[in-house]
Amino acid sequence: MKHTNILLAGATGYLGGYLLNELIENQNQVLAIVRNPKKLKNDNENFLELKQAEVTKPETLKDICKGIHTVISTVGITRQKDGLTYMDVDYQANMNLLEEAKKAGVKHFVYVSAINGDKYRHLKIFEAKEKFVDALKASGLNYTIVRPNGFFSDMNDFLQMAKSGWVYLFGSGHQKFNPIHGKDLATFIVDNVEETNKELTIGGPDLLSLNEISELALNALSKPIKISHLPDSLRRFTIWSLRTFTSVKTYGPIEFFLTLMAEDNIAPTYGEYHLKDYFREEANTLEI
Repeated sequence: MKHTNILLAGATGYLGGYLLNELIENQNQVLAIVRNPKKLKNDNENFLELKQAEVTKPETLKDICKGIHTVISTVGITRQKDGLTYMDVDYQANMNLLEEAKKAGVKHFVYVSAINGDKYRHLKIFEAKEKFVDALKASGLNYTIVRPNGFFSDMNDFLQMAKSGWVYLFGSGHQKFNPIHGKDLATFIVDNVEETNKELTIGGPDLLSLNEISELALNALSKPIKISHLPDSLRRFTIWSLRTFTSVKTYGPIEFFLTLMAEDNIAPTYGEYHLKDYFREEANTLEI
């Protein structure tokens, strides 16, 4: 891969941290936008420059893309907080970056969305992400849209349930996924950073049903296998109730997980990190 000037937005997030390390290991010159530099776990002075800015505040981004070849954005939220909505972050903050990228003549913009986002535009999380995907495609810049399956970190909900000794699933539990570790996803993005005008869907190496993921979580905590299957109608009623009686701040992430877990989400397999090992490591950190 060519050694190039890359601006990384979202460097202190789950995926961003892995991406930063991977880019630097490949000897890229990286400009990382961070709101809080103390959160950054990499201090490689040879290849890393920090810029304190907030992507939600365009005035802090002025001329930030000068001399940059490629922008990589992992900017997005699963849960709304600090008074910011999905539209504020997943759409508008990325638009602020895109405007600066266009102004500076950036050659390539890489954006991390999620699997099947185009299919699930009606979900609040995806509505904002896909609105930005549309704008990026229409921008005239070379683009790459990366669509990962669920992250291993998203699977911690199974461990939390397993901790109580019982996992609850909607439907049969036969729905299949292949979630991916942040390190594998970072490697994939850096290896494909020169792929332009493409959408790349990617998942981890193991195709697992929800039942199998539940068993892995229970095994990791040395709990007996206890899985309850709730009727799918209850899942649909839960989504309806939350949409009707709560704010998007509450229902956004739940609607997202309950919708995606109702059917198969299978991506091309990639990587070397396995969910079984991840659960074992995480189990050691949980207070049981």
